[in-house]
Amino acid sequence: MTKAKSLDRLEAGTPIVFGGNRVLEVSEEIADQFKPGDSVMLVPSTEELLLVPESERKVAEDAVGRAVDAFSQLASASDEKISAFYRGFAERLENEDVWKEIQRINQEDVADAQSRGRSTTRLIANDKLRADMIQGLRGWIETPSRRGQVMETVEHDTWRAELVGAALGVVAFVFEGRPNVLADATGVLRGGNAVVFRIGRDALRTARTMMSQALTPALKDAGLPENAVVLVDSHTHASGWALFSDPRLSLAVARGSGPAVAALGSLAQQAGVPVSLHGTGGAWLMTSSKTSPELFEKAVLNSLDRKVCNSLNTCCIQRDRAHELLPALLKGLEEAGARLRQSFKLHVVEEDAEALPEDLFTRQVMINRAQGDVEEPQAEAVPESVLAHEWEWEQTPEITLKIVDNLEEAVRLFNQYSPQFVACLVSDDPNEHSFFYEAVNAPFVGDGYTRWVDGQFALDRPELGLSNWQWGRLFGRGGILSGDTVYTVRTRSVSASRSPS
Repeated sequence: MTKAKSLDRLEAGTPIVFGGNRVLEVSEEIADQFKPGDSVMLVPSTEELLLVPESERKVAEDAVGRAVDAFSQLASASDEKISAFYRGFAERLENEDVWKEIQRINQEDVADAQSRGRSTTRLIANDKLRADMIQGLRGWIETPSRRGQVMETVEHDTWRAELVGAALGVVAFVFEGRPNVLADATGVLRGGNAVVFRIGRDALRTARTMMSQALTPALKDAGLPENAVVLVDSHTHASGWALFSDPRLSLAVARGSGPAVAALGSLAQQAGVPVSLHGTGGAWLMTSSKTSPELFEKAVLNSLDRKVCNSLNTCCIQRDRAHELLPALLKGLEEAGARLRQSFKLHVVEEDAEALPEDLFTRQVMINRAQGDVEEPQAEAVPESVLAHEWEWEQTPEITLKIVDNLEEAVRLFNQYSPQFVACLVSDDPNEHSFFYEAVNAPFVGDGYTRWVDGQFALDRPELGLSNWQWGRLFGRGGILSGDTVYTVRTRSVSASRSPS
């Protein structure tokens, strides 16, 4: 059998076989950049080759190695010590001097991101972000751990089998410029797991400061290993690719844009690492012949308080009620925009444009975008394929509208175009809700506004991410990833002589 050799040179045009019968050729750009020690990774889902410099791979490998060592030490860490960490982390974030320093560095990150035309709606370390992080951390203090919990017992004549919850291992996170996810990710420590994460350039300096000022000191004071939470100190995409390709991981969690998440997930799966993908979002809101205009208007308004993954993105209005429900939609959009001191932006599928007032397409309004305020028509006609697009708006609410003949058509369009994430129906008919729940292919199904899809709000526990079904249904868990859902199960036999009398 021929043994594999290390790759020391790369030529443009070299064929790379994948999927059994597919071939990609090495580009001139990758061939020119390649140096001995570098790695080339193939992403089947996007059919692209990625170059990982040796230096970036070593940064990721070192971070995972430190987390692996810390995980073995966490096995003997008591639940009380882990609770002390959450308490200490929260108290440090509550400290005004600590928070002022985090905000000072965060302002530098925000300014840098703005200079590059990047969105900063989720980057700013404001009082709400601070309060949410503190609330989440304090929520873990008293949360029971799955570690050591006897989940099931099967009795036999002279012994019993026990299924016991246990720590999973090292959990890796790659996420975009959202500083709060750093605190959220520590939720997996509740079950004795270690964390290694990479954050994008937009928030890297903020993350470093939060680590040095609050997180790492809290670990030390609680008597936990310092490397129970490790930051990959690089903002390059290559470091994230290398991290997710490390087979020592027990779970890889990706949060961000759809294409980036797809690539990361594919790399992890090739390495044999289970994934939890949190990519494309955007919620759909449906109406029917039994929809109350007043409730529909409120649902629109309450689904657009800010842009997050569960914000309203696509709305389907039934044709025979359009004369009542379109005014309710426009009023809800106007109110949502006014609340943010903005207007609103509406995209309507081309064949349905005539259902809207003509002046919407000629009226010019200011739209707040990542690169600044831009003057645009308030409404634009778009092809039906745009139903698949998630609008990443800054402060100006932005959605797509489709007029449908019936609820069945709305469900069909959702299943065809959406990332299969959040689907809500405003209707007074219980039978319609029953049909909707059974027919729509979504992990999150509601009967009103879309923003209820939030682990901390709906389940009273901090979430690590919300999974859509764009990547397929999840095995063995729900769409909300939380710290207490990251565990494995061990099986233990106990003889009768060991049982308490």
